[in-house]
Amino acid sequence: MKIIFKRQSISDAVAPLMCAVSGKSTLSAVEGILIDANENGSCVMTTFDLEKGMRITVEAQVEESGVAIINAQKFVQTLRVMEGDFVTLTVDEKMQACISSGKSNHRMNALSGEDYPAIPRLVTSDGFVIGQSVLKNMLSKVMYAMASNDQRPVLNGCYFRVTEGNLLAVACDSFKLAKCSAQAEIENKNEDQSELKFSFIIPTKTVNELFKLLKDDERENVRIYMTRKNIVFNIGNLTFFSRLIDGVYIDYDRIIMTNHRIFAIVNRETMISALERAALVTEEKVAGSVRSHVKLMFEEDILKISAISTLGSTYDEVDIKHEGEDLLIAFNNRFLIDSLRASDAETVKISMTSALTSINIEPETNAEGESELFMLLPVRMKE
Repeated sequence: MKIIFKRQSISDAVAPLMCAVSGKSTLSAVEGILIDANENGSCVMTTFDLEKGMRITVEAQVEESGVAIINAQKFVQTLRVMEGDFVTLTVDEKMQACISSGKSNHRMNALSGEDYPAIPRLVTSDGFVIGQSVLKNMLSKVMYAMASNDQRPVLNGCYFRVTEGNLLAVACDSFKLAKCSAQAEIENKNEDQSELKFSFIIPTKTVNELFKLLKDDERENVRIYMTRKNIVFNIGNLTFFSRLIDGVYIDYDRIIMTNHRIFAIVNRETMISALERAALVTEEKVAGSVRSHVKLMFEEDILKISAISTLGSTYDEVDIKHEGEDLLIAFNNRFLIDSLRASDAETVKISMTSALTSINIEPETNAEGESELFMLLPVRMKE
């Protein structure tokens, strides 16, 4: 196999591929990039860590076609120090790879393409198309609430429900929940033109990588395909694929309280600023964990924010519009800040009942066709 790349083109292509390279595996093949050089002048590069994968096609001058696996980290490091405008990659019959550019060359071992694990089917008849900016905005509102190591596997990801003209996303761990829905132009790609109706759970790591790949450009779309076990995202010249979490998601509507008796309207940025000042005290590391305990006193039209730790104490006041009885309640400060930041509303409505029941944070007024809700559990205050 012999391929000649433009150095800038191959460097740009390899960067996103690294998100799906396994760093800890007994299978050396998944630590590498599968390079498939075709005689038609294109080179398909794939990485796959057995949970998620990435595929990209790079224009190249293919002098000898072939398939081989190159260690990803060594390949990236070598490209980074090369100085020529073009990079030549050759792999001989003994699976010895040579990377040369200008007057420099570097040799390393390669693996046969036959050693690479089987890639999931990347094109199916079931799928849809949605704007990248719509999906990215949705993820930005809910991904903070995803669990990463919960005993309930379905919580270690983000739940999606897709119907005609509507996208719903929900994430939840043991302390917080985020739910967001929006009207969106969703193009049905089912070959049989059956009703657009999908629900699936994408793993947390996949969601984090997907968010980085999506653009804010409203003119750009992402094409999404699904099988029973996997999901595929076509984003420009990138193909990003992942396994799905198998299981039935929690009944999120049942655990969201809707009969609260105490309400407060507050400027979101003002409250975040006050909580960030409190974080100077609450972000105290005790025995390897972080104590982030902040007290909120809703009293008439003033929100009193206070915290005490060995680092010191803090007190702040924020003007609010208050309805209902006064209430003293405490939260993990970082969780509360994350819940407020997830919204982009100027003012939010905080709904409460008691110091031991969950609160709801919502925009004071939802935009037409959109709704979002952020639920957070309080912490028990010590006497």
